[in-house]
Amino acid sequence: MIEHSVADAPAAGARSASPAHVAALIAELRRAYPDATCALTHQDPFQLLVATILSAQCTDARVNMVTPVLFAAYADAAAMSRASQEELEGIIRSTGFYRNKAKSIRAASARIVDAFGGRVPRTMEELLTLPGVARKTANVVLGAGYGIAVGVVVDTHVDRLAHRLGLSDGKNPEAIEQDLMRVVPREDWIDLSHLLIFHGRQVCQARKPECGSCPVAALCPSAPYYLAGKEPPARGSKAMARERAARKGGTKKPPVKKKPHVKKTAVKKTAVTKKPAATKKAKKK
Repeated sequence: MIEHSVADAPAAGARSASPAHVAALIAELRRAYPDATCALTHQDPFQLLVATILSAQCTDARVNMVTPVLFAAYADAAAMSRASQEELEGIIRSTGFYRNKAKSIRAASARIVDAFGGRVPRTMEELLTLPGVARKTANVVLGAGYGIAVGVVVDTHVDRLAHRLGLSDGKNPEAIEQDLMRVVPREDWIDLSHLLIFHGRQVCQARKPECGSCPVAALCPSAPYYLAGKEPPARGSKAMARERAARKGGTKKPPVKKKPHVKKTAVKKTAVTKKPAATKKAKKK
């Protein structure tokens, strides 16, 4: 049973969560999702790296359907670097954006072989030198692949829940990550992203959060608003603005009706014939 109440929680979107509040929140999420872990199926850091690149704009379930075939054909960085663009595209096509993903995977694999002896590097700085790898992907590999807590993975679920739970008012993933790193103990950074992702998928969805059955509703500053059928105060990120619009079924301004364009027809000017000058009457002799 949660002893805290929403009165103890920070205002929605604020960064004022106390250490005790954060600890209670994480404890309740762990009780609710004891098996929360990385949803991407992998056997080693290299497979995790490739799977994370494939997961961009794609569901983890879809990626997990593709990677067994992919890794059966190309088991490591050396083999993957030798794969042709066409062969790779054919295997990963269903994950979307397959051309760019294939290029990134081949180039990252080649760099791992050339610069790191075929092993995925273990530092943020080195991982960021790999093509197709940004901070989110690097955090996934370091956290889930090596157990190294350098930062917090911020995907769409973590973005949404960090704002709803009052842990961040950041307007982009980098700012949200910094907020979470400030309020959450380092030893919880890796677990936090898994817990929030599980909770976001199962209960706290974007369109309709199930606050009535939420295990952390008493710790959530947004829950009273949703339960009352209202929107919480505006939160910072663009993702939250898109979520708000989606729940309202789209809030775009109606298009302005333009007046039909009437093509002007050129009026031909008719030549005006000048009247002949009046002749002077002959003078009388």
